[in-house]
Amino acid sequence: MSLSDQHAAELSPETVVVAAGRPERAHDEPVNPPIVLSSTYFGTGSLNDGDRGYGRYANPTWDPFEDALAKLEGASLPGLLYASGLAAVSSALSLVPAGGVVVMPSHSYSGSLVMATELAEKGFLELRTVDITDTDAVKALISPEEGKKANLLWLESPTNPMLGIADVRALADAAHAVGALVVTDNTFSTPLVQQPLSLGSDVVLHSVTKYLAGHSDVVLGALVTSDPELRATLLHHRIIHGGIAGPFEAWLALRGLRTLALRIERSQASAATLAERLSTHPRVETIRFPGLPTDPGHERAKDQMKGFGSILCIQIAGDTHRSGADAADELVRALQLWLPATSLGGVESLIERRRRHAAEPVSVPENLVRLSVGIENVEDLWQDLEQALKALDG
Repeated sequence: MSLSDQHAAELSPETVVVAAGRPERAHDEPVNPPIVLSSTYFGTGSLNDGDRGYGRYANPTWDPFEDALAKLEGASLPGLLYASGLAAVSSALSLVPAGGVVVMPSHSYSGSLVMATELAEKGFLELRTVDITDTDAVKALISPEEGKKANLLWLESPTNPMLGIADVRALADAAHAVGALVVTDNTFSTPLVQQPLSLGSDVVLHSVTKYLAGHSDVVLGALVTSDPELRATLLHHRIIHGGIAGPFEAWLALRGLRTLALRIERSQASAATLAERLSTHPRVETIRFPGLPTDPGHERAKDQMKGFGSILCIQIAGDTHRSGADAADELVRALQLWLPATSLGGVESLIERRRRHAAEPVSVPENLVRLSVGIENVEDLWQDLEQALKALDG
C-alpha cells in the first residue's frame, strides 16, 4: 500500500519526503514510479467519469510528485504540477475576478510582479504593491477606507530578493476578514522550513525548478490547496491553458525531492556560517539573513519557520575607484567556486547581482548580491568568497 495521509501525519517530514508518492506494493513491481509517455488513455475521455482521458488532463507520472508535495505541505488534496513556476503563477492569478484587487509585495519574484503589472495595465485587475513586512500598511491596502477591498493577497516570506519576513498569520486573517484569498509563494522556504497552509494561506505556490527538484535540470511549478473548489478551478485553468508538465521532468523532480531534507540541512547550516562571517566583513555594507539575531525579520522567522533557509543577500561597499554596483560585479567575476548564474536552490552555490535584470524592481539596491548556498563544503565556499572580497582591495 502507498503512504496514507494519516500515516504521513505521524511521520517526520524528513521521512515523508522519501516515502510519499511510492507505487502500491506488489510482487515484482518497482519501488519507484515509472515514466509514462502517452498522449491518450483507454476510457471515455471524460474527467467527470474519473478517467485520465487525454494527456493534457492528467499523466500517471505527475501523480506521485503531486501526492508527495501535498503531504509535505499538509494539504488534504493532491497538488497540481505545472510546466513552470510562472505557469503556476498564472493559474493562481486566474483566481482574481475581472477588475479585482491584488495586494502583492513590492519586493517579490520579478516574474510574478511583471505578470501582475501587465494584467493591471490591460485592465484585468488592480495591483497594489506594499512592503510586506509592514503589517499595518498591508492591512490598509487589503481593506482601505476608500476604494475596493482586496480579492487576493499575494505573499512571499522570505521575499525575493530582500528576504523580508511577513507576518503570515496576521495578514491571512486580515485578508479572510474581507473575503480575500491568500496565495503564498513558498519557494524560498520549502515545506520543510515553512507550511503556509497551517498559517492560514489558501494556496501555496512553488517554483519546483528550485529547491524541490534541486539539481538545476528541470523547469516546473506547482500549486497546493486543501480547498476542493479552488483546486477544481486551478485544475481547469491548467487544462484549458495547457501549462502542463512533461513526464520526464516530473519524474526528475520526484527523484530530486527525495534528497530535499539532506540538501536543506546542509545548505541552511552553511548559509548560517557564511552569514555570520560576512556580517563583520568591512566590504559588506549590509547583510540580510533571517537567521542572524540582528536581522529585522529574525523574531518573526523564529515564530513561523522551522529554520532560516539558505539564501542570503549582501550589499557590497564601493570606494573612490568604483561604485558599489561595480564592486559587486567585480566580486562575482573574481569567484572561482561560486557560479555566476540566476536561479537558486540547486546543489551548487549560485551568486548574482540582482539589478542586472531589467525586470528587477528599482527599489532593490544596485549593489545587492544574492547568494544561494549549495551543498559544497562550507570552508571551500568561504575561502572563495574571502579571496574575491580581498581582490576588491587590489
